Amino acid sequence: MSSKLQQVGLVVSGLIAGVLVSLNFSAVASKDSAASALPIEELRSFADVYNAIKQGYVEPVEDKKLITHAISGMLANLDPHSAYLDADAFKDLQVSTQGEFGGLGIEVGMEDGFVKVVSPIEDTPAFRAGLKPGDLIIKLDDTPVKGLTLNDAVKKMRGKPKTQIRLTIVRKGEAKPFEVTLTREKIKVASVKSKLLEGGLGYLRVTQFQEETAPDVVKHLEKLAKADKDAKGDGIKGLVLDLRNDPGGLLNGAVGVSAAFLPPKTLVTSTDGRTEDAKRRYTASPEDYQRGYKDDFMKNLPAFAKTTPIVVLVNGGSASASEIVAGALQDHKRAVVMGTQTFGKGSVQTVLPLSNNAAIKLTTARYFTPSGRSIQAKGITPDIVVEETANGESRERVREADLERHLGGDKDKPVEPAPPKPQTKNGKKGKTDEADEAAHAPIEFASKKDYQLGQAVNLLKAWQIIKR
Repeated sequence: MSSKLQQVGLVVSGLIAGVLVSLNFSAVASKDSAASALPIEELRSFADVYNAIKQGYVEPVEDKKLITHAISGMLANLDPHSAYLDADAFKDLQVSTQGEFGGLGIEVGMEDGFVKVVSPIEDTPAFRAGLKPGDLIIKLDDTPVKGLTLNDAVKKMRGKPKTQIRLTIVRKGEAKPFEVTLTREKIKVASVKSKLLEGGLGYLRVTQFQEETAPDVVKHLEKLAKADKDAKGDGIKGLVLDLRNDPGGLLNGAVGVSAAFLPPKTLVTSTDGRTEDAKRRYTASPEDYQRGYKDDFMKNLPAFAKTTPIVVLVNGGSASASEIVAGALQDHKRAVVMGTQTFGKGSVQTVLPLSNNAAIKLTTARYFTPSGRSIQAKGITPDIVVEETANGESRERVREADLERHLGGDKDKPVEPAPPKPQTKNGKKGKTDEADEAAHAPIEFASKKDYQLGQAVNLLKAWQIIKR
């Protein structure tokens, strides 16, 4: 028995050592050998458990499955954004950053073993079905979510277009779970939208930061300039940059969008982590935003982008890359940030491919605004707080600080627990709850009912009057 355990211990030790080497952590090991030394006693315990499962579990379990689950659990217990990506999940991640994938259109996380809706993506089955941030998905068809990893749950929600899936939802304020049947679609997320508003004002919305987002922003700014000219205007007099419900995406996209409005070589964001590679400064320079493009797409940027007054709209669904843009424009006093406190995801995830076509997504650093403010678990505080409705109410949203095992904003400070949320009495809805639900119905951005956009337009008009 002990010899078997010894053999398993050697295999496990070799496996972990191999993983460390394959992830290029050897440089770190040479700098900090004490921190990188393999914990022999803990590995022996791991080997004991591994052997007990192999010898005594009620059914045979493949070695590959056990090791994969061990790696997955190791990463999942670090923070909400580190994860093991099997070959399919890794491929899905690569496809989704290109703006096209098959599924329901939900940004999700994990809480208490259930899938938690962070934000439904606009113009997708989930958005049209009325799924809300904070909803808990407890069943996928007849399969309970409890016990599944986030990757397994996401894999079940994705599938071929025109196929259906039934979600069982628990929502705060609802007396009991309810079901929603969604039809999967080929999700094509148009990351940039724009339109000309009254009075020569432009509206630019970024829904997600993808590979094409920065060049698309330049194209839409050109489109606004042309629309104003066709309307016989005398130039764009102000711009609303709408980042509400934007869950983030690629860093170079955020740097590129910021660069469209800032002077060349201006600091956009910095990162800080344990390794030298994690300590970076990103500026409004082609080498930091021009990924895969031979020519600098900024050469087509209309002149008004650098000078016209800007109002950036944000809310609790604005996360990660969108917070980088809002923070950069705010710190450099290039724009006024309006809306409500942002999500607070200021951590950097590095995707490290493995030899078996899988990968790990590992949190390696924190983001900071140009002035050195941490975004993590804090978010961006608007210059002007404007709630979603005229009566001063906003939809309750999940934020980074609400997630289990979230990182603190500063590496030297402990994580502060999220404040307890008020519970609905008896789970019954009264008149007040129904009124709240009506007030918190999904708002169509850029519509006549968009109160925050109306306030942004009023501010830009006021600036025009002051300027005159």
